Amino acid sequence: MPASGAVTRNTLRRQIADALRDEVLAGRLQPGEEFTVKQIAEQYGVSATPVREALVDLSAQGLLDSDQHRGFRVHEFTIDDYRGMVEARMLVVDGIFRRRTPLSVPPAEPDVSRGVALVSVRRRGEAAARAARAGDLDVLIGYDIRYWRELARLVSANDYIADFLHRLRVQAWVFSVPYLRSDRDLLGWLWSGHVDLVDALTLGDAEAAVAVVQAYNTQSLAWADRLERLTG
Repeated sequence: MPASGAVTRNTLRRQIADALRDEVLAGRLQPGEEFTVKQIAEQYGVSATPVREALVDLSAQGLLDSDQHRGFRVHEFTIDDYRGMVEARMLVVDGIFRRRTPLSVPPAEPDVSRGVALVSVRRRGEAAARAARAGDLDVLIGYDIRYWRELARLVSANDYIADFLHRLRVQAWVFSVPYLRSDRDLLGWLWSGHVDLVDALTLGDAEAAVAVVQAYNTQSLAWADRLERLTG
C-alpha cells in the first residue's frame, strides 16, 4: 500500500497536469509558449517534483515539448498534423461502428449500467451541441471531450482504443482553439451532431452512425483546407 505522501503527490501531479491542459485548451497558454518547472511551481505554490512529473505526463500526451536546457513549451501542431488526427479518428471510429453497435440493447435483455452510461453520454452531447450552436467554445470543449471519451468506452469496450481517441480529441482541440477564437465564421464550423450520433447508435443503426461521423470528418477537413488558404 503506497504511503500517504505518495498518494498526495500523485493527486497533485494529476491536478497540475489537468490545470495546465485546461490552460492550453482555453488558449491562455499559446502554441510555442515556453516555461520552466520553477515558474509553474511558483505559480501554483507547490514543490518542483509534482510539477515536473505533470509536465512529463503532458509531454507524453504530445501537448508539450521538452528541452533539457530551456524547460518546456506548448507543442505547435500543424495543419497537416490536424489532418492526420482527423484521418486516424475516422479510420478507428468507422471500424468500431461497422463492426458492431453495442449501444443497441435488446428490449428483452436490458443492461441497466449501459443504459445509465448512455443517458450520461446523451446529456453531455446535448450540452455540447447547445454550446456549439451558441458559439461558446469554453463550454463546448469541456463537454465535447467528456462526451467522446464516454462514448468511446461504450462503443469499443476497449480502454486502449478509448484512450487513443481521447488523446486525439485533446490534440485536435489544442490545434484548433487559437484559430477558432479568431474566426469570424465560428458558428459555421463548430460541429453539433452529438445527439444525432447517440440516436443512431441507440437504434443500432451502424450505417447512420458512420454517416454522421463521416459528415463531421468531411467538415473538419474542409475547415483545415480553408484554414490553409487563409494562412498560406
